[in-house]
Amino acid sequence: MIKILVINPGSTSTKVAVYEEETCRFTESVDHDQESLAPFPTIYDQYEMRAGVVREVLKRHGFQMADFTAVAGRGGLLPGARTGAYLVTQPLLDTLRHRPQNSHHVSNIGAALAWDLARPQGLPAYIYDPVTADEMEPVVRITGLKEIERRSQGHILNMRAAAIKKAREFGRDYRDLTSIVAHLGGGITLSLHHGGRIIDMISDDEGPFSPERSGGLPGFQLLALATDGRYDYETLFRKISRQAGLMSHFGTNDARAVIKMMEDGDQRAALVLEAMCLNVAKNIAKLAVVVCGRVDHIILTGGLSASALFRDWITERVSFLAPVSAIPGENEMEALALGVLRVLRGQETARAYQG
Repeated sequence: MIKILVINPGSTSTKVAVYEEETCRFTESVDHDQESLAPFPTIYDQYEMRAGVVREVLKRHGFQMADFTAVAGRGGLLPGARTGAYLVTQPLLDTLRHRPQNSHHVSNIGAALAWDLARPQGLPAYIYDPVTADEMEPVVRITGLKEIERRSQGHILNMRAAAIKKAREFGRDYRDLTSIVAHLGGGITLSLHHGGRIIDMISDDEGPFSPERSGGLPGFQLLALATDGRYDYETLFRKISRQAGLMSHFGTNDARAVIKMMEDGDQRAALVLEAMCLNVAKNIAKLAVVVCGRVDHIILTGGLSASALFRDWITERVSFLAPVSAIPGENEMEALALGVLRVLRGQETARAYQG
């Protein structure tokens, strides 16, 4: 029986799961508060601590590395990557550590954790659907400034898994279904799936605002804010990526708390929540025009898609395009496990990253 160890490092947690074929034997998330992360100057300095967490979780659940067929790690900001599986190799590890796309994100150490745990047992280690997997069509990359080109970065893993799962529910092949998937979480990203590829996507720096991100902002006003002397790059980046959205308006990134405010009669809360859902709907429609409106299905996923309020507000505005359904939650552990399982069964082929 195929057994897969799944490792997903997040900014404040390390998630570990074991899958036997399609069945999850267990999943556990170990939280890391700011005090425990403070001694580590860089993300890679956290490596030994997180590796120790994985080993301790496995020991607690009665597993040894010799029990596994393969290890799956979260794919990070790998430049030049496509969707699907990559075998973890030294060039891939070197790129994620020294030359990642955009930033040194914690997901970059997912491959290293998988590699180092798998290698002593001679097991293969994989990443699947890395954060920066990019299959966008050339025409959608062009912007009005020659120096800036649109790139793919977002919740690729969960969005593609949702599209594959929904296609199977319909008895269709993923490659034959045109879907728009919106991941609704702390950040909101959207993707257009057509012909088995993600041919366009909207990242969380250009799309809807979310519980803690600003999304796209009016360019002239943002330029003025960036050059008025109050902010350096890091401070402004933190402001628009962690202190914006619902956090900016209400001092919380908990959408449930803002919904409660609305239910208690706060009209401002109602207006901002509706605006966030309207922004999601507008961006779904923006992706639909890439395929001339020929969309088979719209899928809402991520944590916020569990909210009936969000689902209903978005569905009301976009159901004229295609049927809408929800697959709530992030589902990243399952997506990693099932992706690697398809590789081990010979249904997909893992790529070798060349750097």
